[in-house]
Amino acid sequence: MTESRALEKVLKRDRLLVFGALVGVAALAWVYLFVLAADMGEMDVGSAMGSGMVMAQVRPWSILDFVLMFLMWAVMMVGMMLPSATPMILIYATATRKQQAEGKPFASVGLFASGYLIVWTAFSLVAAGLQWALEQTALLSPMMVSASPYLGGGLLIAAGVYQLTPLKTACLKQCRTPFTFVALHWRTGNWGTLVMGMHHGAFCVGCCGALMALLFVGGVMNLAWVAIIAGFVLLEKVLPTGQGIGRLTGVALIAWGVWLMVTPLL
Repeated sequence: MTESRALEKVLKRDRLLVFGALVGVAALAWVYLFVLAADMGEMDVGSAMGSGMVMAQVRPWSILDFVLMFLMWAVMMVGMMLPSATPMILIYATATRKQQAEGKPFASVGLFASGYLIVWTAFSLVAAGLQWALEQTALLSPMMVSASPYLGGGLLIAAGVYQLTPLKTACLKQCRTPFTFVALHWRTGNWGTLVMGMHHGAFCVGCCGALMALLFVGGVMNLAWVAIIAGFVLLEKVLPTGQGIGRLTGVALIAWGVWLMVTPLL
């Protein structure tokens, strides 16, 4: 076996290990969401609840309520976004393994993925705060769905318009071209690796953050709606026609939002 074939065998093994780990983490996140959704569905809104999740809907939030909602959002972002980040992480794993083979410092794939998830965790903090504000103003129902056609329509229109902006295009390009991203943003050392992962996470939030606001339209714990958004994010990033699909979806979201806001006036 030649040296190049031996290296390729090692790289393939490493990619399989990384892929398995990513699938496992994402699967655990989805299991948590399914259990939480089932738990919430079985409990009466007016009853006491050990986890505090439903109680947060019928009284002012306590610090514990906010923490629980934040954790829910954080786990949800792991389940939704990690699959679409997998191609980038696998390419990064290949690049770091080759660097190690050449005698250069080995950068931890775990640190890169952690940097990515740190950014989405920060996003989750903002999302939990927005949910709190919407509930305090009665714009969000106890089922965590928009209680106003104007809020729902406004979120749809805003997300649709954002799909057509240059910022969305620029961020999506970074997510759709992992080889280019790795080449342009390469950093060495543990801190450099973490920062590199955070850079990718920031581009990903810039690409998909507006779509996450649609969870308030279809239901934050409507797992079918959550899966639809996560699937769209994945297809937009990996399909050759992903950018075009994203633009068409933007137009459709705008039309849907206008319809939702106009219907009550008819």
